Amino acid sequence: MNFLPDIQDYIPIVGEDSIQELYALAEGVQGNVIQNINSTSEGGGVAEILTRIIPLLRKLGIDARWDVIKGDESFFRITKSIHNALQGMNVPITKTDLESFLEVNRRNTEEMDFYGDIMFIHDPQPIALIDKKQDTARRKWVWRCHIDLSEPQMNIMDFLKNYIERYDRIVISSPKYARKDLNAKQVIIPPSIDPLSDKNRELPQKMIDSIINRFGIDANRPIATQISRFDKFKNPCGVIEAYKKVKDSTDFQLVLAGGGASDDPEGPDILHQITCEVEGDPDIHIIDLPAGSDLEVNALQRASTVVLQNSSREGFGLTVTEALWKAKPVIASAVGGIPLQIIHEHSGLLTKSRDETEYYLKKVLSDPGYAMRLGENGREHVRCNFLITRHIRDCLRLFGELSNGKTAMKGQ
Repeated sequence: MNFLPDIQDYIPIVGEDSIQELYALAEGVQGNVIQNINSTSEGGGVAEILTRIIPLLRKLGIDARWDVIKGDESFFRITKSIHNALQGMNVPITKTDLESFLEVNRRNTEEMDFYGDIMFIHDPQPIALIDKKQDTARRKWVWRCHIDLSEPQMNIMDFLKNYIERYDRIVISSPKYARKDLNAKQVIIPPSIDPLSDKNRELPQKMIDSIINRFGIDANRPIATQISRFDKFKNPCGVIEAYKKVKDSTDFQLVLAGGGASDDPEGPDILHQITCEVEGDPDIHIIDLPAGSDLEVNALQRASTVVLQNSSREGFGLTVTEALWKAKPVIASAVGGIPLQIIHEHSGLLTKSRDETEYYLKKVLSDPGYAMRLGENGREHVRCNFLITRHIRDCLRLFGELSNGKTAMKGQ
């Protein structure tokens, strides 16, 4: 079970001045209730962020809470299609689908208790809860979009604009996601990882070896790993193709590990597809991790020689952040929020094609010194920019601005 640290526990990592700034910002927010609402309590980056950030906000004296909307399998299939459409995939979404989507939101609007002074709504699934705003005029509403909106399917974007533009603030993960066609104030707050969580804290080598052993992976040979939800946008099939090309000249193993989320119904199909594709190769390890496998993820990343993230679309890519924090060389697609995290050939490697992925995979596997330098630089870049303390600071600035208009947001 994840240990919940105190704010003071982060001082050795980020310094005392950073922690004192959080206390000072929190004073301007105290007395306000922050109500977070999303679509699932486990699986995926949003639930993971909320699980860690809300207890720390409370330790700062902020009344932060978390509620989850109710939806059936049909609703989550529709919202997965909306998610895919917003990330540029051409998927059919009918008028009936959108009516069903709104009906589930309407039911949640009627059944949920809206008690927050600041309503923090996460991603498209609960976006239409903004209909409740007319009954809560003194409350501020924030829509937090964790996905890439740079090239959406425009008919779906136009449909959602009717709801997005009614929010007081829109929070996005990267400057490249800002949209000029939105009549709404947009704020940039990148996601973060918690360096003291089970997924990211230091592990004894004995524990790492035990977990690797359990999965049948040879700790004495190089390991390339991609850890992600089983999702078509994570492009696991592309990773397998790159592995097969590099394997012709380099001995190493491939690990594809991940799981699903309760609001993502496509995962089992993707898992079945890649399992069939690699059948018979003893050096490819497909690992379906249940919810809560944080120590396993941590150990797999720490045991890896190189970590891959071969996404075709990526809202931010916290698995990249996690691997960089563990000082691992990361080879990742130059999409979404990944270029915020990787300075090419300094804190990691960015690729735009399978040929480039294969080239850098060979280079990293054959040059341990180069791999080590990339890893060290990547860890420091994450320490300075993508840890949970910076995330809390940005949120407190936003909450302060919304609650009293006196706290200026970074970058505005």
